[in-house]
Amino acid sequence: MAVQRETIDTLLAESFKELACQQAIEKITIKAITDKAGVIRPTFYNHFQDKYELMEWIIRVQILEPAKPLIHAGMIDEALVLIFTSLRVEKEFYEKAVRLEGQNSFESIAKKCIEEILLETIHSKNHTRQRNHPWLTPEHIAQYYAQSMCFVVVNWIKGGMSVEPQEITDVYNFMITRSMSQVIEDL
Repeated sequence: MAVQRETIDTLLAESFKELACQQAIEKITIKAITDKAGVIRPTFYNHFQDKYELMEWIIRVQILEPAKPLIHAGMIDEALVLIFTSLRVEKEFYEKAVRLEGQNSFESIAKKCIEEILLETIHSKNHTRQRNHPWLTPEHIAQYYAQSMCFVVVNWIKGGMSVEPQEITDVYNFMITRSMSQVIEDL
């Protein structure tokens, strides 16, 4: 049964992505998604609450899940290159998706998904030692890195994804591994 569920999820996701390349995501109806996927409308609601939850599934399962083992293994650079490469493969869809604004924006959905994976990674490390500062909670750390990652991803997509995945990973690492004063000095 789980295989069939994943197949339907993928079918709905591919239908949604195709439609998004043809029209604004805000204008895509559930009926259009299900018609294109060849399933009935109630099937959609058995899998997703709305198209924004479907968008979250796409980001989580198709973009972040493949990178998750790399993140857990501490291979962050490789994970970032994989994420940027996966986004670029479906450039047209993500250029449309990044235009979503408001509470269901691509950025807010992506940030939530990234934050969850980072929190899971932090908790899996079983940090039991005393923190240097009480404000440095796993939640704040995950929020900080999810925010910074989304800033880079969103601006990279809006910029046409012209920078190669390895190069944008290097840029992200440059900014994130230096103090603000070092980055300003190095410009």
